[in-house]
Amino acid sequence: MCLGIPGRVISTYERDGAPMGKVDFAGIVKDVCLAYVPEIQVGEYTIVHVGFAITRIDEESAQETLAMFSDLGILDEELRAEGEEIAP
Repeated sequence: MCLGIPGRVISTYERDGAPMGKVDFAGIVKDVCLAYVPEIQVGEYTIVHVGFAITRIDEESAQETLAMFSDLGILDEELRAEGEEIAP
């Protein structure tokens, strides 16, 4: 299954000319391409699908979705499948 998962941008950087970011998904941090949402800022939330941020989302909606995915066990399935970095 490949869902769009909401996450909070915790840092931004560039890799090979592409805008990138570290995105926190309820404690799981992944590197994400920000090319589709270049205006996104640190602290804002985005929906990420297959490693690409595809839209900005408000914090309330992001938290509700993360809670629902977690309750359903979907969050772990989607995010931990490839290995992860756990946020402090």
